[in-house]
Amino acid sequence: MGATVQVRLDKEAEAALDQLVRINGWTPSQAVRDSLVKAAEQQKPKPRPKLIGVGKFDSGISDLSTNKKYMEGFGLTGPAKRKLAAEMPRKKK
Repeated sequence: MGATVQVRLDKEAEAALDQLVRINGWTPSQAVRDSLVKAAEQQKPKPRPKLIGVGKFDSGISDLSTNKKYMEGFGLTGPAKRKLAAEMPRKKK
């Protein structure tokens, strides 16, 4: 076994220990060990959720986030978008 620990229990903690011993048929030492392990498990930090789609797509454009020309027309609808699209040079295939 590992370390030996001594504790002073108030009446509430002593009643809880007695209840654990009675219900589970453990020794007081077993009840304290089990309670410590369960408390430690509850204190472990939970893993952070992964963000879906982050880093997943590659547009092939290295300056997509910094070059303002890629944002031209973003959010426009209707006639304004058609006008801007007509002004933009077309790529040859």
